[in-house]
Amino acid sequence: MKVIPKVKYSTIAKFIDDGHVVAIYQGSDEGGPRALGNRSFLFNPRIYEMWQHVNILKRREWYRPVAGSILLEDFSEWFDNGTIEESPFMTYAIDVRPDKLKKIPAIIHKNKTCRVQTVSEKNNPHYYNLIKAYKNLTGIPIVGNTSFNLAGEPIVHTMKQALSTLERSSFEYLYLPEKETLIYAKNEV
Repeated sequence: MKVIPKVKYSTIAKFIDDGHVVAIYQGSDEGGPRALGNRSFLFNPRIYEMWQHVNILKRREWYRPVAGSILLEDFSEWFDNGTIEESPFMTYAIDVRPDKLKKIPAIIHKNKTCRVQTVSEKNNPHYYNLIKAYKNLTGIPIVGNTSFNLAGEPIVHTMKQALSTLERSSFEYLYLPEKETLIYAKNEV
């Protein structure tokens, strides 16, 4: 593994845009069944095949859906959220606005919904800044998101588990935003 220091949000946004899946590990452990940006695999929502690629890398069933994390201030522009003002815990599958469907195909379900998480700067500043960097690069205020784990395993809780997951898989990158560090963990075959 190679440790790369002083990594900016824009660098990670570019990796994601280039089609790499980047694990993020930060802050406190997340409880419950959702990956909310502290223990997640992040990917480009604009490439349709990414949801399949992520499922293969995670060694899980091909049909498993993935989710999206969006900047809170862009929520109603992209989703028909009605009276739902925010979705910080990814508890809703919400209709994607028709003019946005082709822009984020990797995270849209067959019924044209997306399980979506809204991210505010106040509640998760590093994740917010990463998504904002992605928006600055692409015009899309959303990144694809799924839990940081392999099939049949719980979401990683500790750094030891995070590194073990990377060592046992084909995932390449682990981003530690609090330390401005990227770990390149590609397994050589």
